Amino acid sequence: MTATALPRTPQDDQPANILASVCPSRTVMRHLTDRWTPFIVAALSEQPVARFSELKAMIQGVSPKVLTQTLRSMERDGLVARKVTASIPPRVDYELTALGTTLIEPMTALRHWAQDNMQAVLEARERYDAAELQGTDR
Repeated sequence: MTATALPRTPQDDQPANILASVCPSRTVMRHLTDRWTPFIVAALSEQPVARFSELKAMIQGVSPKVLTQTLRSMERDGLVARKVTASIPPRVDYELTALGTTLIEPMTALRHWAQDNMQAVLEARERYDAAELQGTDR
C-alpha cells in the first residue's frame, strides 16, 4: 500500500505554533491532554508491556470502550504499539513506541505537580466556592 502525499498548505512552511488555530500541533496537544492518554502513558511507564485487561485494572474509572478508542488513537499517532500473538484467545500487548516514551518525562512532571499541589488546589476551590455562596468578590 502506497501513501499518497497530501496537498501542501501555507501553514506547512510555518514553524509550529500551538496558539495558531490552523497549526497541526494543536490537534497533537488536544490528543495528549485528553482525559485518558496521560494515564495510559503513566501505566505503560510503570509496566512497559501490558495487556488490555492489565491496563484496565491499572487505570481505574476508564471504560473498556474508551480505553480501546484511546489506545487506537495513540497507535494511529505512533505513540503506542499493539502486538498480537497468535494463541487462543489471541494475546494482545501494548507498549509505548520510541516516540511514546518521549512523553514519559513531561507527563511524569505533570503527574508530580498534580500530586504535590493537590491540597493547595483543593483549598483554593473551597475558598472560591465559599466566596461564590456568599456572593462576594474573589
